[in-house]
Amino acid sequence: MDVSAVTRRAVASGPVCDACLGRLVADRSFGLRNEERGRALRTTLALADDEAFEPPYEPPDVADCWVCEGLCGEFDALAERVVAELEGIEFDTYQLGSRVPPLLEENETLLREEAGLDPIDGAHGEDLGKELNREVGRRVGARTGAKVEFGRPEVQVTLDVAVGAETTVEVDINSLAVYGRYRKLRRMVPQTEWPCSACGGSGRQHGVGPCSECDGTGYRYRTSVEQEVAPTLVEAHRGREGVFHGAGREDVDALMVGTGRPFVLEVEAPHRRRTDLSTLEAEINEASDDIEVVGLRYGTHGMVEHVKELEATKTYRMVVTFDEAVTEEDLQAALDGLRGATVEQRTPNRVDHRRADLVRTRTVHDISGATTDGEHATLVVHGDGGLYVKELVSSDEGRTEPSLADLLGVDAEVTALDVMAVTGVAEPFEHPDYFLAESDAAGAGGRDPDEWTEGITADQASVVVMERAATADAIAPVEPGATAPDTDADVDGAGSDR
Repeated sequence: MDVSAVTRRAVASGPVCDACLGRLVADRSFGLRNEERGRALRTTLALADDEAFEPPYEPPDVADCWVCEGLCGEFDALAERVVAELEGIEFDTYQLGSRVPPLLEENETLLREEAGLDPIDGAHGEDLGKELNREVGRRVGARTGAKVEFGRPEVQVTLDVAVGAETTVEVDINSLAVYGRYRKLRRMVPQTEWPCSACGGSGRQHGVGPCSECDGTGYRYRTSVEQEVAPTLVEAHRGREGVFHGAGREDVDALMVGTGRPFVLEVEAPHRRRTDLSTLEAEINEASDDIEVVGLRYGTHGMVEHVKELEATKTYRMVVTFDEAVTEEDLQAALDGLRGATVEQRTPNRVDHRRADLVRTRTVHDISGATTDGEHATLVVHGDGGLYVKELVSSDEGRTEPSLADLLGVDAEVTALDVMAVTGVAEPFEHPDYFLAESDAAGAGGRDPDEWTEGITADQASVVVMERAATADAIAPVEPGATAPDTDADVDGAGSDR
Protein backbone atom coordinates (compact mmCIF):
# COMPACT_ATOMS: atom_id res chain seq x y z
CA MET A 1 0.00 0.00 0.00
CA ASP A 2 1.31 3.45 -0.95
CA VAL A 3 -0.01 5.41 2.04
CA SER A 4 0.68 8.79 0.47
CA ALA A 5 -1.22 7.85 -2.68
CA VAL A 6 -4.15 6.54 -0.64
CA THR A 7 -4.24 9.76 1.36
CA ARG A 8 -4.05 11.97 -1.71
CA ARG A 9 -6.95 10.16 -3.42
CA ALA A 10 -9.06 10.18 -0.23
CA VAL A 11 -8.76 13.90 0.49
CA ALA A 12 -9.46 14.63 -3.17
CA SER A 13 -12.86 12.91 -2.85
CA GLY A 14 -14.27 15.76 -0.78
CA PRO A 15 -14.25 16.86 2.88
CA VAL A 16 -13.15 13.85 4.94
CA CYS A 17 -12.60 14.15 8.71
CA ASP A 18 -9.42 12.82 10.34
CA ALA A 19 -11.18 9.81 11.89
CA CYS A 20 -12.67 8.65 8.58
CA LEU A 21 -9.31 9.19 6.87
CA GLY A 22 -7.45 7.27 9.58
CA ARG A 23 -9.83 4.31 9.38
CA LEU A 24 -8.50 3.59 5.89
CA VAL A 25 -5.20 2.51 7.51
CA ALA A 26 -6.55 1.36 10.89
CA ASP A 27 -4.50 -1.83 10.61
CA ARG A 28 -1.26 0.21 10.82
CA SER A 29 0.63 1.73 13.76
CA PHE A 30 -1.08 -0.04 16.65
CA GLY A 31 -1.77 2.26 19.59
CA LEU A 32 -2.94 5.25 17.60
CA ARG A 33 -6.54 6.36 17.38
CA ASN A 34 -7.97 6.78 13.91
CA GLU A 35 -8.22 10.52 14.40
CA GLU A 36 -4.47 10.58 15.14
CA ARG A 37 -3.72 8.44 12.09
CA GLY A 38 -5.74 10.79 9.86
CA ARG A 39 -3.98 13.87 11.22
CA ALA A 40 -0.62 12.21 10.66
CA LEU A 41 -1.52 11.32 7.07
CA ARG A 42 -2.46 14.94 6.30
CA THR A 43 0.72 16.22 7.93
CA THR A 44 2.84 13.76 5.97
CA LEU A 45 1.16 14.78 2.73
CA ALA A 46 1.71 18.49 3.43
CA LEU A 47 5.38 17.83 4.21
CA ALA A 48 5.84 15.76 1.06
CA ASP A 49 4.32 18.55 -1.04
CA ASP A 50 6.06 21.27 1.02
CA GLU A 51 2.77 23.15 1.30
CA ALA A 52 1.24 25.22 4.07
CA PHE A 53 -0.99 23.26 6.45
CA GLU A 54 -4.24 24.66 5.15
CA PRO A 55 -6.97 23.36 2.83
CA PRO A 56 -6.83 20.86 1.24
CA TYR A 57 -4.26 19.62 3.80
CA GLU A 58 -5.97 21.06 6.86
CA PRO A 59 -8.84 18.84 8.08
CA PRO A 60 -12.39 20.07 7.45
CA ASP A 61 -14.97 20.59 10.16
CA VAL A 62 -16.16 17.14 11.21
CA ALA A 63 -19.77 18.20 10.62
CA ASP A 64 -18.90 18.67 6.91
CA CYS A 65 -17.44 15.16 6.47
CA TRP A 66 -19.31 13.47 3.62
CA VAL A 67 -18.46 9.98 4.94
CA CYS A 68 -19.69 10.00 8.56
CA GLU A 69 -21.86 13.13 8.19
CA GLY A 70 -20.50 14.48 11.46
CA LEU A 71 -20.92 11.33 13.56
CA CYS A 72 -17.21 11.16 14.47
CA GLY A 73 -17.53 14.55 16.13
CA GLU A 74 -20.29 13.33 18.46
CA PHE A 75 -18.34 10.75 20.46
CA ASP A 76 -18.16 12.86 23.63
CA ALA A 77 -21.80 13.93 23.43
CA LEU A 78 -22.96 10.35 22.84
CA ALA A 79 -20.93 9.15 25.82
CA GLU A 80 -22.60 11.76 28.02
CA ARG A 81 -26.01 10.63 26.82
CA VAL A 82 -25.18 6.99 27.56
CA VAL A 83 -24.00 7.86 31.06
CA ALA A 84 -27.22 9.77 31.65
CA GLU A 85 -29.27 6.74 30.54
CA LEU A 86 -27.29 4.54 32.96
CA GLU A 87 -28.05 6.79 35.92
CA GLY A 88 -29.54 4.76 38.77
CA ILE A 89 -28.28 1.41 37.47
CA GLU A 90 -25.58 -0.45 39.41
CA PHE A 91 -23.11 -2.25 37.14
CA ASP A 92 -19.44 -3.21 37.05
CA THR A 93 -19.24 -4.47 33.45
CA TYR A 94 -20.71 -3.18 30.23
CA GLN A 95 -20.57 -3.55 26.46
CA LEU A 96 -21.47 -0.95 23.86
CA GLY A 97 -22.68 -1.74 20.36
CA SER A 98 -24.28 0.21 17.57
CA ARG A 99 -26.46 0.07 14.49
CA VAL A 100 -25.03 2.28 11.74
CA PRO A 101 -27.46 3.24 8.95
CA PRO A 102 -26.85 1.77 5.48
CA LEU A 103 -26.22 5.25 4.04
CA LEU A 104 -23.09 5.73 6.17
CA GLU A 105 -21.91 2.20 5.43
CA GLU A 106 -22.30 2.95 1.72
CA ASN A 107 -20.35 6.20 2.11
CA GLU A 108 -17.50 4.28 3.71
CA THR A 109 -17.45 1.77 0.87
CA LEU A 110 -17.33 4.63 -1.66
CA LEU A 111 -14.42 6.27 0.19
CA ARG A 112 -12.36 3.09 0.02
CA GLU A 113 -13.11 2.78 -3.67
CA GLU A 114 -12.05 6.41 -4.24
CA ALA A 115 -8.83 5.72 -2.32
CA GLY A 116 -8.14 2.60 -4.41
CA LEU A 117 -8.55 0.16 -1.52
CA ASP A 118 -10.26 -3.20 -1.29
CA PRO A 119 -13.35 -3.61 0.91
CA ILE A 120 -12.80 -3.83 4.66
CA ASP A 121 -11.83 -7.25 5.96
CA GLY A 122 -10.28 -8.69 9.08
CA ALA A 123 -6.78 -7.55 8.12
CA HIS A 124 -7.40 -4.19 6.43
CA GLY A 125 -9.10 -1.07 7.67
CA GLU A 126 -11.93 -0.69 10.16
CA ASP A 127 -15.60 0.12 9.77
CA LEU A 128 -17.36 3.11 11.27
CA GLY A 129 -19.46 1.01 13.65
CA LYS A 130 -16.43 -0.57 15.27
CA GLU A 131 -14.78 2.81 15.81
CA LEU A 132 -18.02 4.24 17.18
CA ASN A 133 -18.30 1.37 19.66
CA ARG A 134 -14.72 1.70 20.83
CA GLU A 135 -14.53 5.49 21.08
CA VAL A 136 -17.86 6.00 22.82
CA GLY A 137 -17.32 2.86 24.88
CA ARG A 138 -13.97 3.94 26.30
CA ARG A 139 -15.42 7.32 27.21
CA VAL A 140 -18.31 5.63 29.03
CA GLY A 141 -15.83 3.41 30.90
CA ALA A 142 -13.76 6.43 31.94
CA ARG A 143 -16.83 8.25 33.24
CA THR A 144 -18.37 5.30 35.11
CA GLY A 145 -15.35 3.27 36.21
CA ALA A 146 -16.90 0.12 34.74
CA LYS A 147 -15.00 -2.46 32.69
CA VAL A 148 -15.76 -3.68 29.19
CA GLU A 149 -17.00 -7.29 29.09
CA PHE A 150 -17.40 -9.01 25.73
CA GLY A 151 -18.97 -12.17 27.13
CA ARG A 152 -22.06 -11.41 29.17
CA PRO A 153 -21.86 -7.86 30.53
CA GLU A 154 -24.14 -6.67 33.29
CA VAL A 155 -25.31 -3.83 31.03
CA GLN A 156 -25.57 -3.81 27.22
CA VAL A 157 -25.83 -0.39 25.52
CA THR A 158 -26.82 -0.04 21.87
CA LEU A 159 -26.58 3.18 19.86
CA ASP A 160 -29.16 3.28 17.08
CA VAL A 161 -27.71 5.89 14.73
CA ALA A 162 -30.10 7.82 12.51
CA VAL A 163 -29.04 10.15 9.69
CA GLY A 164 -30.60 13.56 10.13
CA ALA A 165 -32.14 12.65 13.49
CA GLU A 166 -31.03 12.10 17.06
CA THR A 167 -29.26 8.84 17.86
CA THR A 168 -31.30 6.58 20.15
CA VAL A 169 -29.63 5.05 23.23
CA GLU A 170 -30.97 1.62 24.22
CA VAL A 171 -30.02 0.04 27.56
CA ASP A 172 -30.53 -3.65 28.35
CA ILE A 173 -29.77 -4.85 31.87
CA ASN A 174 -28.84 -8.50 32.02
CA SER A 175 -30.37 -10.61 34.76
CA LEU A 176 -28.59 -11.67 37.93
CA ALA A 177 -28.82 -15.09 39.55
CA VAL A 178 -29.38 -15.74 43.24
CA TYR A 179 -28.74 -19.35 44.20
CA GLY A 180 -30.00 -21.12 47.30
CA ARG A 181 -31.87 -24.13 48.60
CA TYR A 182 -35.42 -24.15 49.83
CA ARG A 183 -37.35 -26.32 52.21
CA LYS A 184 -41.10 -26.57 51.81
CA LEU A 185 -42.65 -27.02 55.24
CA ARG A 186 -46.33 -27.34 54.36
CA ARG A 187 -48.20 -29.49 51.89
CA MET A 188 -50.39 -28.24 49.06
CA VAL A 189 -47.84 -25.58 48.11
CA PRO A 190 -46.57 -25.83 44.51
CA GLN A 191 -43.07 -24.77 43.55
CA THR A 192 -44.14 -22.08 41.09
CA GLU A 193 -47.20 -19.93 40.55
CA TRP A 194 -50.19 -22.03 39.48
CA PRO A 195 -52.81 -19.95 37.67
CA CYS A 196 -56.40 -21.04 38.10
CA SER A 197 -57.46 -23.10 35.07
CA ALA A 198 -61.12 -22.09 35.43
CA CYS A 199 -60.50 -18.37 34.89
CA GLY A 200 -57.10 -18.48 33.19
CA GLY A 201 -55.53 -16.61 36.08
CA SER A 202 -57.74 -13.55 35.69
CA GLY A 203 -59.69 -14.07 38.92
CA ARG A 204 -62.89 -13.38 36.99
CA GLN A 205 -65.36 -15.89 35.66
CA HIS A 206 -67.24 -15.06 32.44
CA GLY A 207 -66.33 -11.44 33.11
CA VAL A 208 -69.16 -10.96 35.58
CA GLY A 209 -67.69 -11.69 38.98
CA PRO A 210 -64.99 -13.37 41.04
CA CYS A 211 -64.03 -16.86 39.95
CA SER A 212 -65.72 -19.42 42.19
CA GLU A 213 -62.83 -21.88 41.81
CA CYS A 214 -60.10 -19.58 43.12
CA ASP A 215 -62.20 -17.01 45.05
CA GLY A 216 -60.97 -14.31 42.71
CA THR A 217 -57.25 -14.79 43.47
CA GLY A 218 -56.37 -16.04 40.00
CA TYR A 219 -54.37 -18.90 41.51
CA ARG A 220 -55.22 -22.53 42.15
CA TYR A 221 -53.26 -22.51 45.41
CA ARG A 222 -52.96 -19.73 47.94
CA THR A 223 -49.17 -19.45 47.52
CA SER A 224 -46.10 -21.15 46.05
CA VAL A 225 -42.40 -21.35 46.78
CA GLU A 226 -41.85 -18.83 44.01
CA GLN A 227 -44.36 -16.39 45.51
CA GLU A 228 -42.73 -16.69 48.93
CA VAL A 229 -39.19 -16.10 47.60
CA ALA A 230 -39.30 -13.91 44.48
CA PRO A 231 -40.89 -10.65 45.70
CA THR A 232 -38.27 -10.01 48.38
CA LEU A 233 -35.33 -10.67 46.05
CA VAL A 234 -36.80 -8.75 43.11
CA GLU A 235 -37.67 -5.70 45.21
CA ALA A 236 -34.28 -5.63 46.93
CA HIS A 237 -32.48 -5.66 43.59
CA ARG A 238 -34.97 -3.20 42.05
CA GLY A 239 -35.71 -5.66 39.28
CA ARG A 240 -38.61 -5.97 36.87
CA GLU A 241 -39.58 -9.54 37.73
CA GLY A 242 -38.18 -12.84 38.97
CA VAL A 243 -37.95 -16.17 37.16
CA PHE A 244 -37.77 -19.23 39.42
CA HIS A 245 -35.68 -22.22 38.35
CA GLY A 246 -35.63 -25.38 40.48
CA ALA A 247 -33.59 -28.56 40.30
CA GLY A 248 -36.74 -30.49 39.48
CA ARG A 249 -39.84 -30.08 41.66
CA GLU A 250 -41.68 -32.05 44.30
CA ASP A 251 -45.36 -32.90 44.09
CA VAL A 252 -47.62 -30.23 45.50
CA ASP A 253 -48.66 -32.54 48.35
CA ALA A 254 -45.06 -33.40 49.30
CA LEU A 255 -42.78 -31.61 51.74
CA MET A 256 -39.22 -30.64 50.76
CA VAL A 257 -37.10 -31.02 53.87
CA GLY A 258 -33.64 -32.38 54.71
CA THR A 259 -30.89 -30.56 52.79
CA GLY A 260 -33.41 -28.65 50.68
CA ARG A 261 -33.80 -28.30 46.92
CA PRO A 262 -31.37 -26.19 44.86
CA PHE A 263 -32.93 -23.26 43.05
CA VAL A 264 -31.99 -20.09 41.23
CA LEU A 265 -34.08 -16.94 41.31
CA GLU A 266 -33.20 -15.00 38.17
CA VAL A 267 -33.89 -11.30 38.72
CA GLU A 268 -34.72 -9.60 35.43
CA ALA A 269 -33.45 -6.05 34.76
CA PRO A 270 -31.95 -5.47 38.23
CA HIS A 271 -31.02 -1.85 38.88
CA ARG A 272 -29.16 -3.00 41.99
CA ARG A 273 -26.74 -5.91 41.69
CA ARG A 274 -25.34 -6.38 45.19
CA THR A 275 -27.02 -6.39 48.56
CA ASP A 276 -26.81 -8.25 51.84
CA LEU A 277 -28.25 -11.65 51.00
CA SER A 278 -28.07 -12.82 54.61
CA THR A 279 -30.54 -10.08 55.52
CA LEU A 280 -32.85 -11.01 52.65
CA GLU A 281 -32.65 -14.66 53.64
CA ALA A 282 -33.78 -13.77 57.15
CA GLU A 283 -36.61 -11.58 55.80
CA ILE A 284 -37.95 -14.38 53.61
CA ASN A 285 -37.84 -16.93 56.42
CA GLU A 286 -39.41 -14.63 58.99
CA ALA A 287 -42.26 -13.70 56.65
CA SER A 288 -43.16 -17.25 55.57
CA ASP A 289 -44.75 -20.11 57.46
CA ASP A 290 -44.67 -22.29 54.35
CA ILE A 291 -41.04 -22.36 53.23
CA GLU A 292 -37.54 -21.45 54.29
CA VAL A 293 -34.43 -20.71 52.24
CA VAL A 294 -30.80 -21.32 53.11
CA GLY A 295 -27.44 -20.42 51.62
CA LEU A 296 -28.37 -17.55 49.32
CA ARG A 297 -25.40 -16.63 47.13
CA TYR A 298 -24.83 -14.78 43.88
CA GLY A 299 -24.28 -17.16 41.00
CA THR A 300 -23.03 -16.78 37.47
CA HIS A 301 -25.51 -16.88 34.63
CA GLY A 302 -24.29 -20.42 34.00
CA MET A 303 -25.76 -21.42 37.36
CA VAL A 304 -29.24 -21.30 35.82
CA GLU A 305 -28.51 -24.07 33.33
CA HIS A 306 -26.40 -25.94 35.91
CA VAL A 307 -29.33 -26.17 38.33
CA LYS A 308 -31.85 -27.04 35.63
CA GLU A 309 -29.78 -29.63 33.77
CA LEU A 310 -27.49 -31.32 36.31
CA GLU A 311 -28.46 -34.97 36.72
CA ALA A 312 -29.39 -35.67 40.32
CA THR A 313 -30.46 -38.49 42.59
CA LYS A 314 -33.25 -38.00 45.12
CA THR A 315 -33.82 -39.21 48.68
CA TYR A 316 -37.43 -39.57 49.86
CA ARG A 317 -39.25 -40.34 53.07
CA MET A 318 -42.76 -41.72 52.85
CA VAL A 319 -45.62 -43.22 54.78
CA VAL A 320 -47.01 -46.37 53.18
CA THR A 321 -50.44 -47.84 53.93
CA PHE A 322 -51.12 -51.55 53.30
CA ASP A 323 -54.50 -53.13 52.58
CA GLU A 324 -53.79 -55.81 55.14
CA ALA A 325 -51.31 -56.41 57.95
CA VAL A 326 -47.64 -56.84 57.00
CA THR A 327 -45.03 -58.25 59.36
CA GLU A 328 -41.70 -56.56 59.93
CA GLU A 329 -39.91 -59.64 58.61
CA ASP A 330 -41.88 -59.63 55.35
CA LEU A 331 -41.30 -55.90 54.91
CA GLN A 332 -37.54 -56.23 55.34
CA ALA A 333 -37.43 -59.11 52.86
CA ALA A 334 -39.30 -57.01 50.30
CA LEU A 335 -36.98 -54.05 50.87
CA ASP A 336 -33.99 -56.34 50.34
CA GLY A 337 -35.49 -57.25 46.98
CA LEU A 338 -35.72 -53.60 45.95
CA ARG A 339 -32.38 -52.41 47.28
CA GLY A 340 -30.03 -51.87 44.31
CA ALA A 341 -32.69 -53.10 41.88
CA THR A 342 -33.07 -51.83 38.33
CA VAL A 343 -36.73 -50.94 37.95
CA GLU A 344 -38.70 -50.78 34.71
CA GLN A 345 -41.49 -48.22 34.85
CA ARG A 346 -44.09 -47.65 32.20
CA THR A 347 -45.51 -44.13 32.21
CA PRO A 348 -47.88 -44.04 35.22
CA ASN A 349 -51.63 -44.00 34.73
CA ARG A 350 -51.86 -40.70 36.59
CA VAL A 351 -49.81 -38.84 33.96
CA ASP A 352 -50.22 -40.87 30.78
CA HIS A 353 -52.72 -38.34 29.42
CA ARG A 354 -49.88 -35.86 28.85
CA ARG A 355 -46.72 -37.95 28.75
CA ALA A 356 -45.52 -40.37 26.10
CA ASP A 357 -46.27 -44.01 26.92
CA LEU A 358 -42.71 -45.22 27.46
CA VAL A 359 -40.88 -47.73 29.63
CA ARG A 360 -38.13 -46.04 31.66
CA THR A 361 -35.34 -47.78 33.55
CA ARG A 362 -34.29 -46.38 36.91
CA THR A 363 -32.15 -47.63 39.81
CA VAL A 364 -33.10 -47.88 43.49
CA HIS A 365 -29.76 -47.10 45.12
CA ASP A 366 -30.96 -47.76 48.65
CA ILE A 367 -34.17 -48.32 50.56
CA SER A 368 -34.83 -48.84 54.25
CA GLY A 369 -37.69 -48.53 56.70
CA ALA A 370 -39.84 -50.17 59.33
CA THR A 371 -43.47 -50.87 60.12
CA THR A 372 -45.15 -48.47 62.51
CA ASP A 373 -48.07 -50.86 62.97
CA GLY A 374 -49.32 -53.81 60.97
CA GLU A 375 -50.83 -51.69 58.19
CA HIS A 376 -48.38 -48.78 58.00
CA ALA A 377 -44.66 -48.30 57.44
CA THR A 378 -42.21 -45.41 57.07
CA LEU A 379 -39.65 -45.81 54.29
CA VAL A 380 -36.58 -43.90 53.10
CA VAL A 381 -35.71 -44.34 49.39
CA HIS A 382 -32.64 -43.12 47.52
CA GLY A 383 -33.06 -43.44 43.76
CA ASP A 384 -32.27 -42.05 40.36
CA GLY A 385 -33.84 -38.81 39.30
CA GLY A 386 -37.06 -39.60 37.45
CA LEU A 387 -37.85 -42.64 39.60
CA TYR A 388 -41.62 -42.77 40.21
CA VAL A 389 -41.46 -43.64 43.89
CA LYS A 390 -45.23 -43.79 44.40
CA GLU A 391 -45.46 -46.43 41.71
CA LEU A 392 -42.38 -48.19 43.13
CA VAL A 393 -44.61 -48.85 46.13
CA SER A 394 -47.99 -49.47 44.47
CA SER A 395 -46.87 -51.18 41.19
CA ASP A 396 -49.43 -49.04 39.32
CA GLU A 397 -51.37 -52.08 38.13
CA GLY A 398 -48.16 -53.84 37.13
CA ARG A 399 -46.69 -50.92 35.16
CA THR A 400 -43.71 -50.79 37.56
CA GLU A 401 -41.63 -53.93 38.08
CA PRO A 402 -40.45 -54.87 40.64
CA SER A 403 -42.56 -53.05 43.24
CA LEU A 404 -43.10 -53.25 46.98
CA ALA A 405 -46.73 -54.32 46.52
CA ASP A 406 -45.79 -57.21 44.24
CA LEU A 407 -42.97 -58.43 46.48
CA LEU A 408 -45.28 -58.37 49.51
CA GLY A 409 -48.32 -59.68 47.68
CA VAL A 410 -50.31 -56.92 49.39
CA ASP A 411 -51.73 -53.70 47.89
CA ALA A 412 -49.72 -50.71 49.09
CA GLU A 413 -50.07 -46.96 48.64
CA VAL A 414 -47.98 -43.92 49.49
CA THR A 415 -50.16 -41.72 51.68
CA ALA A 416 -47.59 -39.02 52.44
CA LEU A 417 -44.29 -38.16 50.77
CA ASP A 418 -41.34 -35.98 51.72
CA VAL A 419 -38.26 -35.24 49.64
CA MET A 420 -35.16 -35.31 51.82
CA ALA A 421 -32.28 -34.54 49.45
CA VAL A 422 -31.45 -33.64 45.86
CA THR A 423 -27.88 -34.68 45.07
CA GLY A 424 -25.82 -33.85 41.99
CA VAL A 425 -24.37 -36.92 40.28
CA ALA A 426 -21.44 -35.68 38.14
CA GLU A 427 -20.63 -32.76 40.41
CA PRO A 428 -22.21 -30.89 43.31
CA PHE A 429 -24.79 -28.19 42.74
CA GLU A 430 -22.58 -25.89 44.85
CA HIS A 431 -19.63 -26.18 42.45
CA PRO A 432 -17.44 -23.08 42.93
CA ASP A 433 -17.23 -22.40 39.18
CA TYR A 434 -20.88 -21.37 39.21
CA PHE A 435 -20.59 -18.71 41.91
CA LEU A 436 -19.31 -15.17 41.58
CA ALA A 437 -15.90 -14.54 43.07
CA GLU A 438 -16.08 -14.03 46.83
CA SER A 439 -14.96 -10.42 46.35
CA ASP A 440 -18.09 -9.87 44.26
CA ALA A 441 -20.45 -11.80 46.54
CA ALA A 442 -20.28 -9.93 49.82
CA GLY A 443 -23.33 -10.52 51.96
CA ALA A 444 -23.85 -14.16 50.99
CA GLY A 445 -26.56 -15.59 53.17
CA GLY A 446 -27.04 -18.64 55.33
CA ARG A 447 -24.46 -21.34 55.72
CA ASP A 448 -20.89 -21.18 54.55
CA PRO A 449 -20.86 -22.96 51.15
CA ASP A 450 -18.09 -25.27 52.38
CA GLU A 451 -20.44 -26.57 55.05
CA TRP A 452 -23.11 -27.75 52.64
CA THR A 453 -23.86 -31.46 52.75
CA GLU A 454 -24.23 -32.59 49.16
CA GLY A 455 -26.81 -35.31 49.80
CA ILE A 456 -27.24 -37.71 52.70
CA THR A 457 -26.48 -41.38 53.20
CA ALA A 458 -29.08 -43.92 54.22
CA ASP A 459 -27.91 -43.75 57.84
CA GLN A 460 -28.06 -39.97 57.83
CA ALA A 461 -31.46 -40.09 56.21
CA SER A 462 -32.73 -42.29 59.02
CA VAL A 463 -31.47 -39.73 61.53
CA VAL A 464 -33.20 -36.95 59.62
CA VAL A 465 -36.43 -38.94 59.58
CA MET A 466 -36.32 -39.35 63.36
CA GLU A 467 -35.55 -35.67 63.87
CA ARG A 468 -38.39 -34.56 61.61
CA ALA A 469 -40.79 -37.01 63.24
CA ALA A 470 -40.68 -34.89 66.38
CA THR A 471 -41.67 -31.68 64.60
CA ALA A 472 -45.11 -30.24 63.94
CA ASP A 473 -44.72 -30.62 60.20
CA ALA A 474 -43.65 -34.26 60.37
CA ILE A 475 -45.05 -36.63 57.84
CA ALA A 476 -48.68 -35.90 58.56
CA PRO A 477 -51.20 -36.80 55.88
CA VAL A 478 -52.61 -34.27 53.48
CA GLU A 479 -55.20 -32.01 55.06
CA PRO A 480 -58.75 -33.38 54.94
CA GLY A 481 -60.56 -32.45 51.77
CA ALA A 482 -57.40 -31.35 49.95
CA THR A 483 -56.68 -32.93 46.61
CA ALA A 484 -53.33 -33.17 44.91
CA PRO A 485 -53.46 -33.21 41.10
CA ASP A 486 -50.73 -34.70 38.93
CA THR A 487 -47.82 -32.32 39.28
CA ASP A 488 -44.92 -33.92 37.48
CA ALA A 489 -45.18 -31.87 34.30
CA ASP A 490 -41.75 -30.85 33.03
CA VAL A 491 -40.49 -27.48 34.19
CA ASP A 492 -37.17 -26.07 32.93
CA GLY A 493 -36.29 -29.44 31.52
CA ALA A 494 -36.60 -31.31 34.82
CA GLY A 495 -39.57 -33.39 35.88
CA SER A 496 -41.03 -33.45 39.36
CA ASP A 497 -40.13 -35.85 42.11
CA ARG A 498 -42.51 -38.70 42.28
